[in-house]
Amino acid sequence: MSVPTKIFFTKGVGRHREQLTSFELALRDAGIQKYNLVQVSSIFPPKCKIVKKEEGLKLLAPGEIVFVVMSRCCSDEPRRLVAASVGCALPSDRSVYGYLSEHHAFGQTEKVAGDYAEDLAAAMLASTLGVEFDEDKSWDEKREVWKISGKIYRSFNITQSAIVKDEYTTVLAAAVLVS
Repeated sequence: MSVPTKIFFTKGVGRHREQLTSFELALRDAGIQKYNLVQVSSIFPPKCKIVKKEEGLKLLAPGEIVFVVMSRCCSDEPRRLVAASVGCALPSDRSVYGYLSEHHAFGQTEKVAGDYAEDLAAAMLASTLGVEFDEDKSWDEKREVWKISGKIYRSFNITQSAIVKDEYTTVLAAAVLVS
């Protein structure tokens, strides 16, 4: 197997009376329903280029086995807030691997879930790079320490949230790896 050279990020939401169908509709909304998705852990490959979703999709064929880091959350409880997020943290030295994180939650807004996923990825990268930080500090305080270290280039997240109505609601966020 080769190391992926490109990656894109996507998200989606699906609603249906059947749980599986709500997941399928979320995959369709995200544009990744045509592939055999294999969930992998959280490494952002060295030298991997982030591309737009449309460009990444053109590189894939229906039925292809595609590796993803995916977060997914589902409920049929009316008025429940569901969120799924993938955080990403990239090192300044792109020959070094970065981190992706998955976070799925109930009751968290898109911003809260996204910040949490991003914080997870950045904390994993910081610990790998030997950047000292206080886990109990606020996200902004930790971000400042990481920025000052010069070892972390940037972090970001992709997050989908939704409020459940009267049927199953599935939200997902994914980092799609392309070889």
